[in-house]
Amino acid sequence: MLRALLVLPLLLVLAFAGAAQVAAQTAAAQQATSQQVTPAQIEKLKKQIGAINQWLTKAEKDRSQLQQQLTGLERSISDLTREARNLNQQAASQQTQLAELETRQQQLTLILNGQREQLKKLLRQAWMEGDASALKVLLNETDPNNIARTLTYYEYLGNYTVGQVQAFQASLAELNQTRTQMQNTRARLAATEADVEQRQQKLAQTRKQREQTLASLNADIGQRRSERDGLAADQKRLEALLKEVQQAITSIPAPNANQPFAKLRKKMPWPAAGTVVSSFGESYAEGKLRRNGLLMHTDTSAEVRAIHYGRVVFANWLRGFGLLTIIDHGDGYMTLYGHASSLYTTTGDWVDAGEAIAQAGQTGGTDKTALYFEIRHNGKPDNPSRWLAGQPAKPGKS
Repeated sequence: MLRALLVLPLLLVLAFAGAAQVAAQTAAAQQATSQQVTPAQIEKLKKQIGAINQWLTKAEKDRSQLQQQLTGLERSISDLTREARNLNQQAASQQTQLAELETRQQQLTLILNGQREQLKKLLRQAWMEGDASALKVLLNETDPNNIARTLTYYEYLGNYTVGQVQAFQASLAELNQTRTQMQNTRARLAATEADVEQRQQKLAQTRKQREQTLASLNADIGQRRSERDGLAADQKRLEALLKEVQQAITSIPAPNANQPFAKLRKKMPWPAAGTVVSSFGESYAEGKLRRNGLLMHTDTSAEVRAIHYGRVVFANWLRGFGLLTIIDHGDGYMTLYGHASSLYTTTGDWVDAGEAIAQAGQTGGTDKTALYFEIRHNGKPDNPSRWLAGQPAKPGKS
């Protein structure tokens, strides 16, 4: 099919060139011999042009289907990544719970050992003295007050012994319950880890399928459309989206706990750790376009964080920018975060400065893990270097 895509433009040129040649030859023939082109020749040319137009229409449909498939795969990757992230957090929580149960088991074991030794001493003493010892003491006493005190003492001693036995039984029951909880927690943890492994395998398969689809789509685009035209179209789509967002949202005032966006020049954190590979204002697309933001290369697991408090007004896939998040910060300021592999927020969510909103990725046609970042004020792009503090952290650091 791709070879046919290469040949098709040549066919069009040849077809129209052939038509022009036929017309020129016909004009010469009319002048020389007064002969005219036959209706059959005209009909044949119309059929050839019609067949080419039909082929072009089919090729455009095929390309559109590939783009839809890519969009679905990238959304699936986003969902799977989010599920794996949640399962990992759940597994970590279960590990903590298991560690606490193990600590409690050790404490209960020590308590039981101590209670067991006390009971042994009491039983040994009771066996050595026997009931006769207490009876002998009572019979030898002649003072009623001493007899009463002795009876009270033996009553207290009996109650203490019963209490010790009950405490031992309670500790033993708690230990057995703790062991049961540990077994259940280990079973849940094993199930969670198995689920994580299954999700990761499915994620790897989906990513491989995405790479194959992306390769096919890139090959198609490479033959059918220049990169410059594609980037220009992507930029127009983003501008149109931002215009719609500005018309749809109501500007939000920053709470008292947050400083206004405009007062934080050179103070805001970078949205991700990484390396800037293309800065604001740099030319691209054969020098025909200027970049309205900056492009960073990041680690595959790098998290993208909001640079300021605001409301998410867009969190979806946009051609040319992949999975894209747009945050409205009030007073006409907005920030854009593109090429994510997974989105953590949805439209309408409120986020704080430094909150993780996405994971960097390769959506939107990039061949490396990246983040595209823009700052807009009243719809116009502004240089991020005027707002961000210092330099971004190196990849692998947060």
